[in-house]
Amino acid sequence: MAKYLYQLGKWAASRPFRVIAGGVTALVIAVVLGIGMGTSFSDDMSIPGTKSEQAMKILTQYFPSDETEGKTVQLLFKAPQGQTLESESVAKTIKAALGEIGKDPAVDSVAGPNVEGMMSPDRKIGSSIIIYKVKTSDVTESSKELVLENVERARDTGVQTEIGNGFESSEPGIGGTSEIIGIIAAYLILAFTFASFLAAGLPILTSVLGLGIGIMCIMIGSNFFNMSSVSLSLAVMLGLAVGIDYALFIISRYRQQLNKGFGVTESIGQANATAGSAVVFAGLTVIIALAGLSVVGIPFLTAMGLAAAVSVLIAIIIAILIVPAALGLAGKRISPARPNRLLRKRPRSGAVGKISNRWGRFVIRFPLPIAVIGVLILAIVSLPALHLNTGLPNDGTKSVKTTERRAYDLLTEWQGVGMHGPLVVVAQAADRVENPQAAIAKATERLNNLPNVAGVSPLIPSDSEQVAMITVIPKTGPADSKTKDLVNLIRDKAEGINTQDHVELMVTGSTAVDIDISAKLNQALPKFLLLIVGLAFVLLAVVFRSILVPLKAVLGYLLTITATLGFVVFVVQDGNWIHMFGIPEPGPVLNYLPILTAGILFGLAMDYEMFLVSRMREEYSHTGDASKAILEGIGNSGAVVTSAGFIMIAVFAGFIFAEDPVIKAMGISLSFGILFDAFVVRLAIVPAVMRLLGRSAWYLPKWLGRIIPNVDVEGETVMKQLESEQRAG
Repeated sequence: MAKYLYQLGKWAASRPFRVIAGGVTALVIAVVLGIGMGTSFSDDMSIPGTKSEQAMKILTQYFPSDETEGKTVQLLFKAPQGQTLESESVAKTIKAALGEIGKDPAVDSVAGPNVEGMMSPDRKIGSSIIIYKVKTSDVTESSKELVLENVERARDTGVQTEIGNGFESSEPGIGGTSEIIGIIAAYLILAFTFASFLAAGLPILTSVLGLGIGIMCIMIGSNFFNMSSVSLSLAVMLGLAVGIDYALFIISRYRQQLNKGFGVTESIGQANATAGSAVVFAGLTVIIALAGLSVVGIPFLTAMGLAAAVSVLIAIIIAILIVPAALGLAGKRISPARPNRLLRKRPRSGAVGKISNRWGRFVIRFPLPIAVIGVLILAIVSLPALHLNTGLPNDGTKSVKTTERRAYDLLTEWQGVGMHGPLVVVAQAADRVENPQAAIAKATERLNNLPNVAGVSPLIPSDSEQVAMITVIPKTGPADSKTKDLVNLIRDKAEGINTQDHVELMVTGSTAVDIDISAKLNQALPKFLLLIVGLAFVLLAVVFRSILVPLKAVLGYLLTITATLGFVVFVVQDGNWIHMFGIPEPGPVLNYLPILTAGILFGLAMDYEMFLVSRMREEYSHTGDASKAILEGIGNSGAVVTSAGFIMIAVFAGFIFAEDPVIKAMGISLSFGILFDAFVVRLAIVPAVMRLLGRSAWYLPKWLGRIIPNVDVEGETVMKQLESEQRAG
């Protein structure tokens, strides 16, 4: 592979205008197709085979969906102190607001708070339902503005007016503050690393080109595959980070080759053969990890993984094709690499044995304390993960500055927190039951006596009377563990009821669906970890021709993922430092965050392992000196891994400023995951353990060495061939 990448790099460098024009043309075509086709993202997070999904099928079969489903917006009102909603001035204000909203041609009907059941017993809080002729996601901006204007007018009179289940956005939010912050931070890091504004700008420009193509491909794909809008945000986050990092690796190697006296085109070819080979292998590892999410059998997670994998694939292509062309265009204006005073002093040509590396020598001198301290730090950070509670965010976790959160609080004050998470119980009598409705009524009587039940609605029979629907209101909120216990208790009781009364009770509804999704994801996480850890061990054993090196790598990865989850629980769930990260309220950890983080961090951890340890292997194969190999690895790759880690952290941390709590949680987990892996595991624990293992780190049984292939990740074969040709010439 290195040979072909060498030729590809030289070819692109000698034809920079054609190659770059081809990349821009690809972007233009993708943009035209993407805009022309539009997007069709879906936030369906159902998982086939769950108990709630099976119950939902029966529910939809016997109870036709309401024609107004997805077309309603709820307004909540609270009267000023000392008044009620029936007070003359208050009633006049509400009537005026609803009257203006009702004049909108898009509105089908408006039900005011004076309707039975839509006002609290004390008449202080009430709700109104606006029913549109189309789904709320398709309501025009002018209709939305009309509602907001009248809400503000009502507030000005002293009547608290909030929007509950409001307008859903049909378009994902991209190109905002998060991306800009990440790009600016990455540019500053690159400028410091390269000491050149031109060199710093190239990775940014090439990654943005790849990101644009990737975004358009995913938008086009949303018309053919069922994927959520979060898939696009994840792809943007990951594609931008790896795009910059992969370009950084190749440009750094190009500058090193220039510094050795090679010409521009030759240096580009060599950089593509060496660093480019590592980029391809590392990128494919990330793609395999993301595509591996499909093995857990969860459709929306599979779509997210594949969408992110597409962005990484395009980042690889841009790195090995467009980056060489851009370097060919820039030529020697990309100044040769200068020494990095923080990590190393660059050795003179031919003086490899005289490496001066402060951090490397420090690790060599104190390997045991460094390894122990690093492991202890990550172990302590991991402890909160022991009480991990996953779920989906709701309006109750939003800031009190949002109208959705204030509406949530009003409904809680009026009807209790359980109203936000009602459980729909579907009761189905067996065919042999003579009086189905009587049997169902008898079976469901027991629901009132269960703990944590605030109320049970009357039975709603189906037309066939074989099935009935009951709504159970818990005393606790949808994300509370006691609500989850109630769902499990109903299902446990259902087995005995079915045996005794021949009536099957099934629990569904949004709360039960979320509980089942979280349980399914939590069950899938260990299986997924086992899969990718096994994959990592095999791949690294092949690449490094060692048993202990890949074992150390996967153990380090497990430390990374547990520490990351522990930190997320510490902040998001336990509520520590939440204001520092702009989190309004503590709540459950996003249910698919652990498995998604595990997949992404696996790929990125293997990236850093590859770039760092491959240099160690290269030096060890030449000298047989294990300590010198560690110094060489840190000396040549430590600074690049450090810069790459900072860039990843900067890009991911930029998404912490996003308003969407899902994107914010992903930003926190990935930025701190990279912090733990790059700086604690790869640059501290890994070299320390390698020092403790000594030569045994590179041990491989002879019989196994004859079986596994010899993979040239660093392009060493090509470089030896070029050196021999140079000597012969």
